[in-house]
Amino acid sequence: MSIKNSAARMFRSGLTLISPKLNTMVTYRAKFGKRLDLKNPKTLNEKILWLKFNDYYKNPLIKQCADKYRVREYITQIGCPEILNNLIGAFDDVEKIKWDKLPNSFALKLNVGCGYNIIVRNKTELNIEETKKILKKWLTYRFQYLGYSEMQYKGVKPIILIEDYLKPKVGLLPEDYKFYCFDGYAPYVMVCTDRQEGGKHPRYWYYNEQWEMQMLSEDALKYGKEASIQKPNGIELAFEYASKLSRGFPFVRVDLYLVDGRVFFGELTFTPSGGQDNGRLPDADKILGDYVNRP
Repeated sequence: MSIKNSAARMFRSGLTLISPKLNTMVTYRAKFGKRLDLKNPKTLNEKILWLKFNDYYKNPLIKQCADKYRVREYITQIGCPEILNNLIGAFDDVEKIKWDKLPNSFALKLNVGCGYNIIVRNKTELNIEETKKILKKWLTYRFQYLGYSEMQYKGVKPIILIEDYLKPKVGLLPEDYKFYCFDGYAPYVMVCTDRQEGGKHPRYWYYNEQWEMQMLSEDALKYGKEASIQKPNGIELAFEYASKLSRGFPFVRVDLYLVDGRVFFGELTFTPSGGQDNGRLPDADKILGDYVNRP
């Protein structure tokens, strides 16, 4: 993180301690150049922020499902344990990890926050001492909710999760699919391509359940349907799981992996980009927002 970004995060965190709503209002105006309308929200960003202040902060199920460890219990309760990746271990103390007992390949991740993942393809090449330093730093992140006042993360205990490494037959990492879901209805999935190619800007695409490209991203408008991605094996089943996992939530982004046609659970994300995604096209923000029926 750059010094500039670090300072901005500290400033936002300080505002959250004063008032989460004040931080959200100030940050929203800085990102979008306009006042946040919580009285008559219309876009997806606005409605996510409305939900944050009117539901998420006091909803125990939201807090459970925002935790990548505790959400596993919820997934099992609703009858979908088969999509959970095998959990090798969960640790709140890095020194308790028995590295010699771990398989040759596995995945390390933090149960809260975004981007805290380490994929170990070959344990013999892993610098364990350096990795332990990183994991210990992760476990100090008890106040991640402060940056964008994501109150569903407040009080979540940081835990290191170790799971199986999901390796597809082709490529090094499984494709992840981000389903935009509205109380059991999953109209669109967002797919990111070119992410693994060094130095290349990732591209984003939206598809419906019939695997028809939607003109909801800059890349779709720029390249058109000629750039359409081949329909992945298992996507119909993934849509079914996304619908089931999202029931009861006015909005949630259901992140799933497809590995050679098999569906694996990723996470449930209630405030993507902190509910302030200024990279989303304004028209797309409005179209997606129309699907949200607030409680």
